[in-house]
Amino acid sequence: MTTAHVRAGAQVGGVNVRTVWRWLDAARTEGRVERRPRARLELSDQMWEALAQAGGNVAALHRHLKAAGGEVPSLASLHRAVRRDLQAGRVLPDRAVARREREEQQTRQALADLALAGPSEAGAAKVAALRLPRLVPEATGSLPVGENGAPAGVALPAGAQLVRTSSVRAVAEAVGQAMATQGAVCVFGNPGRGKTAAVRMALHAVPPGWKVTWVPVPVRPSVAGMRRAVFDALALAGRFPHTSALADAAVTGALSEARVLVVDEAQRLPVPCLE
Repeated sequence: MTTAHVRAGAQVGGVNVRTVWRWLDAARTEGRVERRPRARLELSDQMWEALAQAGGNVAALHRHLKAAGGEVPSLASLHRAVRRDLQAGRVLPDRAVARREREEQQTRQALADLALAGPSEAGAAKVAALRLPRLVPEATGSLPVGENGAPAGVALPAGAQLVRTSSVRAVAEAVGQAMATQGAVCVFGNPGRGKTAAVRMALHAVPPGWKVTWVPVPVRPSVAGMRRAVFDALALAGRFPHTSALADAAVTGALSEARVLVVDEAQRLPVPCLE
């Protein structure tokens, strides 16, 4: 191509002659005839969460990224990226909703730490995320330890060991919350997924002073049968009372202590028995 061709092309395209020469050079050396793609700033989910907590203030997000260290994009680039994603349909959570979710998460974690840490570990619980029992034969707790370091009631093949998966940690956190708030928790899932094993692992190292009682669900449970099952599981002294009022009083007195009551296969219980 001659210089006249380049000038004519620049005039038709409405660009500078040097721009056309650069296009020709890119086509000859790189084989590229389209615009070079520009690096695009993508905001991570963590950035969007920080932006939501800042009420959509991009400048606050920029200060947060600078405080965290590392490579930080310019404030103008952040504004463009946020505006682009919002125009594409991204929804920025409400500031109050984001703050409430963060506070609820912190509260749940604090409850789990307080419930699963003993009195002497209260200071360490503020730093540790979630304390799970050490699965070793020498561990001590309310539940005896069987072979392979597994809590009693958990059968493992020879050489197998229990592992602390995310599901086990979730069960331990839920149990800790129930203990801290004197509430109830339901662990559910398909048969054979390890629900009972996860609960036993969570209760393997309860704080001193706590007791763990497993209540078997009777066949065709009734309110009277469930009352008797709880009475027997608590190993209360004396014979089972003849009246429901006396039985309820004995059970209530035993449950006034720091105790975890575990009802396995609770899905077989009708509503009156659950109440």
